[in-house]
Amino acid sequence: MSNPLHVLFVEDSESDTMLLVRELSKAGYTLDYERVEDEQGLLGALARKDWDIVITDHNLPRFSSAETMVLVKQSGRDIPVIIVSGSIGEEYAVAAMKAGAYDYIMKDNLKRLAPAIGREVREARNRRAHRKAESTIQYMQNHDGLTGVVNRSGFEKRVNELLSEIDRDTQHGFLYIDVDQFKLVNDTCGHVAGDELLRQLVDVFRHNIRGNDILARLGGDEFGILLGNCSLAKAEQIADNLIQAVNQFQFSWGGKPFAVAVSIGLVLLDYHYPTLDDVMSAADVACFTAKDQGRNRMYVYNPEDESLVNRKDEMQWASRLHHALEDNRFRLYHQKIHALNGHAHAPVMYEILLRLIDEDGQLVMPNRFIPAAERYDLITNIDRWVIDNILQFLAGHRAEQSQALAFINLSGASINESSLPDYIRHKLQQYDVAARQLCFEITETAAISNLSNAVGFLNQIRALGCCIALDDFGTGMSSFSYLKTLPADFIKIDGEFVASMADNDMNRAIVDAINSIGHVGGLKTIGEYAESEQIIEALTDLGVDYAQGYCIQRPCELIPTAD
Repeated sequence: MSNPLHVLFVEDSESDTMLLVRELSKAGYTLDYERVEDEQGLLGALARKDWDIVITDHNLPRFSSAETMVLVKQSGRDIPVIIVSGSIGEEYAVAAMKAGAYDYIMKDNLKRLAPAIGREVREARNRRAHRKAESTIQYMQNHDGLTGVVNRSGFEKRVNELLSEIDRDTQHGFLYIDVDQFKLVNDTCGHVAGDELLRQLVDVFRHNIRGNDILARLGGDEFGILLGNCSLAKAEQIADNLIQAVNQFQFSWGGKPFAVAVSIGLVLLDYHYPTLDDVMSAADVACFTAKDQGRNRMYVYNPEDESLVNRKDEMQWASRLHHALEDNRFRLYHQKIHALNGHAHAPVMYEILLRLIDEDGQLVMPNRFIPAAERYDLITNIDRWVIDNILQFLAGHRAEQSQALAFINLSGASINESSLPDYIRHKLQQYDVAARQLCFEITETAAISNLSNAVGFLNQIRALGCCIALDDFGTGMSSFSYLKTLPADFIKIDGEFVASMADNDMNRAIVDAINSIGHVGGLKTIGEYAESEQIIEALTDLGVDYAQGYCIQRPCELIPTAD
């Protein structure tokens, strides 16, 4: 079977070139080649085509191998250069290798030519593949996997860069955008519909900002737009245009139309904001104010307005969460984790989800109160409430739950709380529940943000006999390197990759890679956001162990409240 090979010969002798062509053809190569013999010819050939290898004579009447290597290097392409010569001194041969030649071969020993070319072509392709992989990973570290725009990490880097350059004559705009109807779409139609809404909104945003503005996804339904070198008047105009464009945008799912709107907080970046936290806090307050005033509008943050500073949603939630803990108004929900690929003897597995009953008796989803709980250091108390109450449930339903495995989410703050392992040990003893019935989920972001603490905590939890799951795995591509360090039993593959893997080859490949690496490490894998039979079939085909999502079970209350 022949191997195609694109060869550029730098050789003044046609007969010597044909000798090399015959030698390579005998070795099984099908050549696409060109012969040049001077600088002009070499430059033209490099511009016309991508070559696999350059074979150059040592001395030509108007050119040399040294000049060839310089021009190939200056072209910016990774093309191996091999010197083939009738005579070359050992001193020059060593110098040529140091200058960038990949090999040198004497014309009376051409049997070395084909193996040398095979080796160098393979290594060059490997280098290109490695660079492409590194570029892809770098891109994914700074871009959102669902929408393709810059992610929060990449956005914050750019904001910090601008803040470091700001003086009293510099202004930039920051639009903090919240999608007002996202929760309704997500809860009514599922994550697939919510993801599609976000993708379509990104297109709307892109068509209504300037070419050099930076659009980013900051969270679930939150976006940021960085307006470089932008006056307040221009920023207000762009924000108004975005609001009008979204108002005219029509989204439908399953034949059902949804009215979509956005609330925008506008912050003018100037010397008032020394840090990223100051900027994000101001933008958050401004966006909340826009929502509080009726949504579908823009609000400009004014650092001199004390009443605005004090109108923070989290401050209100801090008080409400204290009362909710005191009044026991949290509720446990669960969602089944379904075994795939014939795991017939797998335990009954489900993730524990948290809801809140507000003062009016309405159910509140966690995205409304968890950010405030984290900011005001209430999240560890909530985590302990969940642990205590799930253990009460397991103890009270021993007959039907004895083989169950409950997945419990832990916050980053709890991972860093040294007393939590002792609390879990005490509660296991108090309720006489087997540790093997608990699996604690931590996100990869929380784990790697303080790696030494996380490893110590996870080792203590596993020493109790509990399991560990790494949640949202794949959101940060550095996660692969930490698998050898983090003790775990399960990997939960991030739902943003799973949800679109059926029609997105890149996301399918990412799911496949995470699944394979997990299995090599002896971990079981779980595909999140399994919203359709097509996704479940795709997960099964890849050999993923478990699936979780709306197609299997919608979240339901663990202990239904009596009417």
